[in-house]
Amino acid sequence: MRLVFGWAEKTEAKARKNTMKYNTSHFLDKLIAHEGMVLTVYQDTLGIDTIGIGRNLKDRGISKEELDHMDIPSMAVVYEHGITEADARYLAMNDIKIVENELCRVHECVNDLDSVRQLILMDMAFNMGVPRLCKFKRMWNAIHEKKFDAAGREMLDSRWAKQVGSRATKLSDAMVKGQF
Repeated sequence: MRLVFGWAEKTEAKARKNTMKYNTSHFLDKLIAHEGMVLTVYQDTLGIDTIGIGRNLKDRGISKEELDHMDIPSMAVVYEHGITEADARYLAMNDIKIVENELCRVHECVNDLDSVRQLILMDMAFNMGVPRLCKFKRMWNAIHEKKFDAAGREMLDSRWAKQVGSRATKLSDAMVKGQF
């Protein structure tokens, strides 16, 4: 899938070297289960205009290329009529590629992880953003050292874990065991 954001296109060449092993379609289904899919513009918990599967319209927006791909003439149409499920999936797949590229650029060790642990980190990155995920210094140190039991504990020692509740416990357990 072609990335449509100029800044993401610049990292595409490096991203091709990424060795993501998880199933992207499976991850998209998990995102829909966790985040939901809303085909009209709504305000998220922070009051930010959002659509689809968590697409932040304030920070990321929808590019002209994406609008063209979805055959939507303008953002005004998005605000007035919304998007289709296919459009929401298309935008989410673009977002997934962007997050993959960001995550692998800042932590190349992600390439060496198994598919389950890659999926866990993608889930966390999509939920909180790569910059915030990078602040989990002790978790990253443990991952770099392949001490996944410690990484799982560090995941739970966070404000994020308190916010997402049982989702954090499930992801932490999977980090430790290497399976869901």
